[in-house]
This record gives sequence, structure tokens and C-alpha cells, in this order.
Amino acid sequence: MTAKIKAGVIGVGYLGRFHAEKYAALPEVDLVGVADLNPERAREMAAALNTRAFTDYLEMLPLVEAVSVAVPTTSHFSVVQDCLEKDVQVLVEKPLAVTAPEAEALVDLARARGRLLMVGHLERFNSAMEELRAKVTRPAFIESHRLSFYKERGIDVDVVLDLMIHDLDHVLSLVASPVQEIRAAGVSVLTEKIDLANVRLEFADGCTANLTASRMSFKSMRKFRLFQPEAYLSVDFEARELTVASRKEGALGPIPGVVLETKRFPQEDVLFKEIANFVAAVQKREEPRVRGEDGQAALALALEIIANMRTAKV
Repeated sequence: MTAKIKAGVIGVGYLGRFHAEKYAALPEVDLVGVADLNPERAREMAAALNTRAFTDYLEMLPLVEAVSVAVPTTSHFSVVQDCLEKDVQVLVEKPLAVTAPEAEALVDLARARGRLLMVGHLERFNSAMEELRAKVTRPAFIESHRLSFYKERGIDVDVVLDLMIHDLDHVLSLVASPVQEIRAAGVSVLTEKIDLANVRLEFADGCTANLTASRMSFKSMRKFRLFQPEAYLSVDFEARELTVASRKEGALGPIPGVVLETKRFPQEDVLFKEIANFVAAVQKREEPRVRGEDGQAALALALEIIANMRTAKV
């Protein structure tokens, strides 16, 4: 019988508490403890999940093999670095770090220590997106809209790092070609950071991606569309639908010669799937679905887009 993975969670605020609940629900995991600077929050979470509370995560590290890091982004580098130096496997919420050099240093450290570093780009585990990914051949044009109501959470960073980075990760994982040109625009409306952003990415192979993200919308929208030779693929994350339009001679649909298929997916626990993938990677000593290098690439592109916006304003 395989020994249980001893796991912990660092930071049990809004996101971290969900991580702790998922670990506690996995039979192959022993949730050793939760750590948070807020003693009351740590105690409440520990009591609810029958585990130990820590206010100093360094005291927990010798007791665990793997952790989720769900602290504020500004603390990602120092916390993840401490974990890797103690030879602990890490799943860290996105974005991987604040700066490109920090992200590079963490990826290099994980490689040097032979540890897993997984980044929580959650939507890689959405079933509709998983099926879209399996149907992609040669992307020619990609469009995404990620519009959200204003929330206090996440406003310490630009909307590119808060929301758009999900779609940047999708695009980078689907287009096997380097970005050649970036044209971006962004505005601050409700915060001192960029609240509304649009970017056009042109790739060396001719593919173009047009991405929009906003956290000041009066309606919520999360849609991703991809066009390729012979087919159009679209995911509506909120409706949990995948639509595929493909050419087929003799087809009698809304467009002659085109077959239109829509598949709806049941409600699912995407975070549970993500954490289960991390735990399986730890057990089998294999790469997780979203590697540190993937998180590093998404962050680097996001920061380049933000820099492009700032330059455009000068």
C-alpha cells in the first residue's frame, strides 16, 4: 500500500481554505497542517479539518512533503523559495511571482533541487477546455473575453495579472510559436492599477490572438474562441459549453457544408482536479500538467504586455 502524501497549506484565506478542504478530502493525502499569519484563521481552519494550526509556516515544512502556497502574490517568491530549499514539492497559486527574475529563480531552484513546482492555472483542468485542446491542430486566430464584476480581491495587481493571465496561459500552451509582436492598451478606472486591458498578439507562425480582460463590467463573461483551418472552436466557461463548427461536405446546418456541435459539461470541481493532479505527480514523480516553466512563460508575457501599455501612454 502506497504511503499517504503528507501535505500542508500555507495561507488559508479565500483561496487557501479551498485548497485545504480538497487535500482533506483526498484519501491518499494526510493533511498535516495549515499555516496562516492570522492565528484565529489558522485555528478555525485546522479545527474544521481536524489538523494542526501554524502561524509560522517554517515550523510546518519539516513535517510535510508537499504544500499549496496561497499567500498574497508579493510573498510568493520568499515562501516558495523557503519550501523548495527544504525539499518540499510546491503548488503555488498564479501568478508564479511578481517579477520575471523571481519566477526564473524559482524555476531554476526547483530544477536544481529536483522538486516539483506547479502553478495554479486552474482553467487548464476545465473539461470543456480539455476537450477543445484535444481538437486543436493549427491555430490561426484566437479571441478571448474575460469580463468580471468589480471585487475588492485581486486589485493589488493589474487586471492582466489578475484575470488575463488565464487566457495568456491558454494561448501559450496552444500556439507552438514565439510571440513576435505585442500591441496593448489599458486604462485605470476604479483603482490605481489597470482595470481594463486589450492586447493583440502576433506569433511568428502567423497566428493572431486578441484578448480582452476587465474587472469593471456590468456583466460576467468568460469566453475563448479559436479558429483553425476547417474548424471553429469555442468555450463558454460560464455555460460550461464547447461549440465546434467544422466543414463537412453535404452537411445541412445553419451554414451549408458546416457541422455544428455543442456539448454541455456538468458542474465540476476544477480545483479538486488540479490538486489531484499535483498529488499524483508527487506520488509518481512525474511532471504536473502546469509546470513552473508554464507559469514563468505566462508571467513573462503578462509583464511584457503591461510594459507595452505603459510605454504606449508615454
